Amino acid sequence: MVHNWIGDTGHLFVIVSFVTALASSWAYYNAYKKSNTIEASGALKYARILFAIHGLAVLGIVATLFSIIYNNYFEYHYAWSHSSRHLPVHYMISSFWEGQEGSFLLWIFWHVVTAVFIMGKGGEWEAPVMTVFSIVQAFLTSMVLGVVLPGIELKLGSSPFMLLRDVLDDPTFISNPDFVPEDGRGLNPLLQNIWMVIHPPTLFFGFALTLVPFSFMISGLWTRKYREWVKPALPWTLLAAGVLGVGILMGAYWAYETLNFGGYWNWDPVENAVYIPWLFLVASYHVMIVFRRSKSGLMASMIMVLSMYTLILYSTFLTRSGVLGESSVHSFTDLGLSGQLLIYLLFFFIGGVVLLIYHGGKIPSSQKDIETYSGEFWVFIGALILILMGIQVLLPTSIPVYNKIVEFFGGISTAAAPSDPAEYSKYQIWFAILLTITSGIAQYFWWKNIKKGKALASFVPSIILTMVIVLIILQIGFTYSDFRLIIMLIAGVFSLLANGHVLIELLRKKPVLSGGAVTHIGVAFMVVGILYSTGFSNVVSENTSGLVINKNMTTQENRENLVLWFDETSKMAEYDLNYLGRHVKLDENGEYVRISDVLPTDDPYKVVASRDIFNDENELIASKADTFSLNPENTYYKIRHVRGDEIIDMYPRVQDNPDMGKVVSPDLLHTFTRDFYTYATVIPPSDDELKWVAGDTMVISVGEEFFINDYVTTLKEVVKLDAEELEFRGLDKNDLALKAEFEITSQSMTHYVEPLIVIRNDMGASLEDELIELGIKVQFLGVDPQTEKFKFIPYTTQKDFVVIKSIEKPWINLLWLGTIILAVGFGISTYRRFKESAKKAA
Repeated sequence: MVHNWIGDTGHLFVIVSFVTALASSWAYYNAYKKSNTIEASGALKYARILFAIHGLAVLGIVATLFSIIYNNYFEYHYAWSHSSRHLPVHYMISSFWEGQEGSFLLWIFWHVVTAVFIMGKGGEWEAPVMTVFSIVQAFLTSMVLGVVLPGIELKLGSSPFMLLRDVLDDPTFISNPDFVPEDGRGLNPLLQNIWMVIHPPTLFFGFALTLVPFSFMISGLWTRKYREWVKPALPWTLLAAGVLGVGILMGAYWAYETLNFGGYWNWDPVENAVYIPWLFLVASYHVMIVFRRSKSGLMASMIMVLSMYTLILYSTFLTRSGVLGESSVHSFTDLGLSGQLLIYLLFFFIGGVVLLIYHGGKIPSSQKDIETYSGEFWVFIGALILILMGIQVLLPTSIPVYNKIVEFFGGISTAAAPSDPAEYSKYQIWFAILLTITSGIAQYFWWKNIKKGKALASFVPSIILTMVIVLIILQIGFTYSDFRLIIMLIAGVFSLLANGHVLIELLRKKPVLSGGAVTHIGVAFMVVGILYSTGFSNVVSENTSGLVINKNMTTQENRENLVLWFDETSKMAEYDLNYLGRHVKLDENGEYVRISDVLPTDDPYKVVASRDIFNDENELIASKADTFSLNPENTYYKIRHVRGDEIIDMYPRVQDNPDMGKVVSPDLLHTFTRDFYTYATVIPPSDDELKWVAGDTMVISVGEEFFINDYVTTLKEVVKLDAEELEFRGLDKNDLALKAEFEITSQSMTHYVEPLIVIRNDMGASLEDELIELGIKVQFLGVDPQTEKFKFIPYTTQKDFVVIKSIEKPWINLLWLGTIILAVGFGISTYRRFKESAKKAA
């Protein structure tokens, strides 16, 4: 059944939201023009009503699209492309913004939420600021219109409410237009992670917040309130920087625990596209606070805010236009929106530049130079470093754009963005060092009012203590073969001490002023954490056997990968490793169970326990014949790490996805001083690919011991199956079935194989049982009438194994600690700025 009504409703909401966004932009503009007239109140009320209708329509779009996804209406292309019946609700939420249309809606939604606060607290700024907001909303909602303009046959936007039959050119829809697929294609396996539920909303909330300072700046030019816009824009700029920064760091942690490139930042073009505007955003805030204190840098503040928002739009163009092609794993596919995106970018960039040029001669400038020994000077230097950091990443990231421009004018360009992350890191490390040192110096000058002749003396205690601490660390820590790491360590320790000194004094006097020092301390911890986790990252999965693991691997790869055989101990660093087999994860209780302990059902997303299953604490987690849900794409390789009395299990994952093939994700072993980052590099062949070799027929008695595939095996018993067991195994209740139970012992575990012989209507059949982990399969042939012993044929194949790569990440917790401190610092500063803004507004 095709649910046309819900798609039509959603599309109606899109049209209403687009029309009311345009209407409210005109209404707010009109309200500003009438702000000093008797009609002001009525005009503003009318504009608010229009934007309220727009906001309700946006909520309607969101609710309608999520209802389509939640109710599995796979007749809609968006639901079919991004969701499936077996996704849990939290991943259905992720599937909402997996596609371009959904992520645009997320961005639009956050603009509505932000606008509510502007409308409530904007005061005299509401009309001009909301004019800009409404224009932006009109552009963004046009991206999801999905209408073709009559006469010129120009498609405007891509609708998330398109039916599958209207998108796919499939003959099925010719014979049956109302055909609805049973299931959808599902969510990208890389996005099936809890961080992908919260990372995109946080990131797009940050994107939405950047519109506020931009709107205030444009309004300041438009209304000729050249200085006044900075006050109300300042807290929003800081909030945007904090939220967007947290969103970026969430993405870094997602990459760390989901992707297998061995880290948390890979200088991917899409990562860069968000990182660059964030740097400009933070720089904008610092230039703005310089103006607030010294009345210098007003034009610079305006240029920075315009540059920041232009880069936000540029990042949108990069990731959504298809210009990046295959150069990024994060970019969206091109939906034909590149023209609209380019117009969106150029409209605000050119419009902003024209306004700046037009008003440039009227913008006040300070006649007083900023002194070298002032806090403003060093804060400005910090902002300049942030800008240079952004430009250095921007230039190579934009190479695909340069290529398109050359091609547009008939040329040929084969330039490519650097594929080696080191090409970015080798420059960024020096900027990070300068920025970290500057953050410590700037705090001293900003708060201590240092005089010209006493500058050096003020820093002497911190410098001496820095050198003492660094010398101690150098003596007891790692071998520093790269001098840049030593300089980075010095910068990080100095920043911690300098900002820590300032923080202590501020906490004594007025804690609410401590936000900047706290934020800079967070940055210092992050720098030190990056220094150790990246600079001293070390592969610990050493292959000391001298054997070639895989002929397709390089010599170094063979040396850095470790083969783990099932239930056999291997040494890695100070741990004894034991691979305990392939596992699945049960949805009902989150427990990992061996694949050999469950049986498949007709539903690939359901399994049934083949026996009572106990966890490592000997607690019953599944009774025989219990049915459980799982994701059949996921296989977890259980690797036990033993060090003395300490036992830790890791479960690196391989997801076998129909569209993406085998997707490998690491598991992390967290300790106080380091992480072990482990993922599978080579996995055994599938069960269907195994080659079994038959052994000689064996005639044995109950209780007799023998060897199969080098494992001690005992025939424990031969019993007749009762009615309940016959039903469990899917046999007929009138069948006569004998079960032979073999007990097989490996290094630390006991296993059971239970082949059957079944007699039905005087016809016999032998049902083999196998234990893939040990490479054993047994066929029950029957009873030898002369000896009354039992006849079996053993089969053997390669034992189960996994090849892993494990990387030690020392002191990475300093990085994550730094991110938390950074967020706290942003929070303190944002609270202070909003409080100050509210007082002045009152």
